[in-house]
Amino acid sequence: MRTDTNETERTVSSICRSDGTTPAERYLKKLCDRSFLSLWSYPGVYRDQGKSGTKGDGKEVCDLLVVFENHIIIFSDKDCEFPSTGNVELDWSRWYRKAIQKSAEQVWGAERWILSHPNRLFLDRACAVPFPIDLPDSKVAKVHRVVVAHSASKPCVEAFGGSGSLIIAPQLTGEMHSAPLKDGGIPFAVGHINPSKGYVHVFDDTTLDIVMTKLDTITDFLGYLTKKEKFIASGKLTWAPGEHDLLAYYLQNYGADEEHDFIVPPDTTGVAIAEGLWEEYSNSAQRRAQLLADEISYAWDKLIETFSRHILAGTSYHLSHPGVENHERYLRLLAREPRTARRMLASALLELIDRTPKSIRATRTIFSSRDEGKLCYVFLLLPHPKSVQYDKYRQVRMELLKKYCMVTRLNVPVVQEIVGIATETGRAKGGSEDIAYVDARSWTPEHQTEARRLKSEMANLGLLGEYQGWMTTAEEYPDPPNSVDQQPASAPSVSMKGRGRNQPCHCRSGKKVKRCCGQ
Repeated sequence: MRTDTNETERTVSSICRSDGTTPAERYLKKLCDRSFLSLWSYPGVYRDQGKSGTKGDGKEVCDLLVVFENHIIIFSDKDCEFPSTGNVELDWSRWYRKAIQKSAEQVWGAERWILSHPNRLFLDRACAVPFPIDLPDSKVAKVHRVVVAHSASKPCVEAFGGSGSLIIAPQLTGEMHSAPLKDGGIPFAVGHINPSKGYVHVFDDTTLDIVMTKLDTITDFLGYLTKKEKFIASGKLTWAPGEHDLLAYYLQNYGADEEHDFIVPPDTTGVAIAEGLWEEYSNSAQRRAQLLADEISYAWDKLIETFSRHILAGTSYHLSHPGVENHERYLRLLAREPRTARRMLASALLELIDRTPKSIRATRTIFSSRDEGKLCYVFLLLPHPKSVQYDKYRQVRMELLKKYCMVTRLNVPVVQEIVGIATETGRAKGGSEDIAYVDARSWTPEHQTEARRLKSEMANLGLLGEYQGWMTTAEEYPDPPNSVDQQPASAPSVSMKGRGRNQPCHCRSGKKVKRCCGQ
């Protein structure tokens, strides 16, 4: 069994991430940091190909690289001026080759290098700082290719009106993209750039913000890319007026797994997405209610970023297993939570902090809505006595947090991974956070004996109350304000469409949530 701890703030070594070299690249970094968070998003990645010893510089692999579990997202960002000869077909053909075709070629080249030489990636031009996260084996890696092409939205609006988004037309392949209308080409439309090399997503000035602002967790973003790729590969998508309308169709439909998907009605050969679907979705009362409900969820993002910042800067106070790759593994569990789940996790933590008096110790165990109850979080609030030095208090708090994690595994044998998070009771600005990780997938009889001993010891000291575990669930789209059947905002658990309803109920009845307490 593995137990890791991370307490902020002792300097070890630092890792500097690039900011990007152009305004477009810097903006892409900002969006990716928000969606994927800094520990998994790296602009300006280089390879040491052609570099001789200490002489010369490395070559850029891609504009931005995201690595998360078995997923690799390769971004190429191009801001090429759109020609203005007055011939739309000619202008589009020239711009397409320069802004999209060349970017796609860069992505495919990056993919070949990354899969062939995962240990020869660096964060700096001098190739002195290795890429800090272990890349997945090429046999299991899932590569997603994304081209960001700027400067075509305005000419598109001038030529055809509409939103300015590039059309998604899967029937277009290869050279057809730059062909004239008489030969099957369609200006401002993109399909399969090269079917033999894997699908490439193309975002433009209109849709980049929309997609990355709506899908602003790694799980939500990857879910969309993965299912979009499958949808297009099925041949069922005939036409979409823009990426944003395609996204709206995805967000309004659920598959058999109760997650968003592209649903094709029975006995239907193809689906054409209606124009204006995104506008209808984004202006709906349900979407506005969702945005309001999600505001609290960004406290979870900030928590992840706090630990990530210290790990990257080398200012973590205590690391039981030094190295970014070690601590990325358990922070990844926090980052895997989608936006709706983060809403409930952040609510549970902040509610505990708000309701606990400054002099009281408090704990709460929360089961993730993912992984069938195999992952849980233990929150610990511990007062800091003024008579105790802060460093000593931090040591005691971390040891107590690890004990609670061990006892939690004893109480709930099905749990395989436990993340503990601790902070001060009644904390004010300037407090600190500790995080502990217990990997119980290799739980042994010796661990079981130790956990029993800890439980007895803590009970004798009055540190254990009656065990209670929470299963956090929430409606992705809450009832809009003034809805007749709207629940109070303080309700700790509500029913949920989609993710969570098929998990084992937290009361351990053996039933699913939807058949038990979730009713």
